[in-house]
Amino acid sequence: MSSNAQEAATPAEPRNENEQPEVSASASSDKTPLPLPAPSQAGETMQLPVGGEGVRLDHLGPLVVNENGTMSRIANWDKMAEIERQNTLRVLGKRNKMRLERLRANAQVQAQAQEPKQG
Repeated sequence: MSSNAQEAATPAEPRNENEQPEVSASASSDKTPLPLPAPSQAGETMQLPVGGEGVRLDHLGPLVVNENGTMSRIANWDKMAEIERQNTLRVLGKRNKMRLERLRANAQVQAQAQEPKQG
């Protein structure tokens, strides 16, 4: 076996404590799951006790109701000026209300269509 083949067959050593070692093809065929990466130390973590006080997530921005009923947030909310935020809230409030009404109406029509016909 050549030295290059031996290097490819053995897992690489992690370069730092957060990096996981590479796994060879033969090891990936095992049924054991791979370990999760180490948690990031960069951001703050918040613990929420079950049944505890409510938490405000204003810094994440408003929820956007998408046309298919899923929800998302505005990615650049924290970078918007106050006037942009006010305008966005005004437009989003109206649009979310219209979309929710449309989604509820569609759900009601589908529920009625699935009910067995009496007669």
